[in-house]
Amino acid sequence: MTVGASGSAAVRGALPRAPGNGSDGPGDDPDGHLASAPGTDQSDGLPGIDPDDLPDGLIVADETGRVVCFNAAAARITAIPRSDALGHPLERALPLEDLKGRRWWALTDPYGGLATRVGQPERNLLLPGGREVLVSARYVRAYPTGPVRRLVVCVRGTEARRRTELSHAELIATVAHELRSPLTSVKGFTATLLAKWERFTDDQKRLMLETVDADANRVTRLIAELLDISRIDSGRLELRRQPVDVGTAVARHVQSHTASGQSPDRFLVRILQPLPDLWADPDKIDQVLGNLLENAVRHGEGTVTIEVAAAEIQHAARTEKGTAVTVCDEGSGIPEESMSRVFTRFWRGSKRGGTGLGLYIVKGIVEAHGGTITVGRGPGGGAEFRFILPVGTPAHLS
Repeated sequence: MTVGASGSAAVRGALPRAPGNGSDGPGDDPDGHLASAPGTDQSDGLPGIDPDDLPDGLIVADETGRVVCFNAAAARITAIPRSDALGHPLERALPLEDLKGRRWWALTDPYGGLATRVGQPERNLLLPGGREVLVSARYVRAYPTGPVRRLVVCVRGTEARRRTELSHAELIATVAHELRSPLTSVKGFTATLLAKWERFTDDQKRLMLETVDADANRVTRLIAELLDISRIDSGRLELRRQPVDVGTAVARHVQSHTASGQSPDRFLVRILQPLPDLWADPDKIDQVLGNLLENAVRHGEGTVTIEVAAAEIQHAARTEKGTAVTVCDEGSGIPEESMSRVFTRFWRGSKRGGTGLGLYIVKGIVEAHGGTITVGRGPGGGAEFRFILPVGTPAHLS
């Protein structure tokens, strides 16, 4: 929504009727649906917009500072009845204070302040009773540096920001908890070795150093996860596309699990040829496969089946070739009520450890490749993850 100085995109209910035209004044319509001011030009064909259709709170004050529009969202967010705002001075209708207790309208002085000022950026402000709101304002002038014709104020609730802050706090708490255990181990073993090196046999020293090495790897993995989350959230996840043989990558991960003690009989790999040539970031695909197989082995039971097959991706006007990878186990599976939360941060399928960040990162990597990932129940009753990647041929080779 743009409310320009010329009024060419008028908002229905946002402007008062001019005094002296038989109107009783801007505060008489209890619904706040006031007619546009004379001279409003809607010749550009834009329809009027009912302020109550807007998702955010909209408050408009006229050139005298009186409120002429107070939409339904503003009343809901501020808990101020519309009838208590319309027709009243803005500082009385919306008595805002900053976090230091200063009266915001007196502080910013929109009507008497700098003539070059065009508005106020969004900031946290307080209403009486301590209710927090996010407020931004725009000063609409008849001409640059002219007097303010209208003051357009947008208010939003702080719930979304609070959820973000809570998520960040939870992330910090999780990271602190996950870092403390391996770092405590590293510190304990190194301090012991330094203090009593000559008392230990070579085998004992090797065992301690192997433990330190494993804990250091755990810290490194956690830091890598945090960096991945940062890049995914900011849209800066970089992909270095190369030809990828998914079948070979799967075999490598299965071999890694069998080398660490898993029975080879626990894995069933099906590669359905022919497969299209896949261009993807091999390190990122390894990360996805490693995470899904680790989840199946750690949280699932029975045979872990990995299937790689060609797939078709339907777009609005065309069909694109792709590669589908399915990983499923024969455990108890994921409850139906939890499936919608599997790819969110901190979701854990069991109490067997982990940060709960892996599947969130998996989804981010798959979607960065232009693919999709789903979760369901496999034929054996366990969890089934399936992701599809488009062939992703670089533009200079297509």
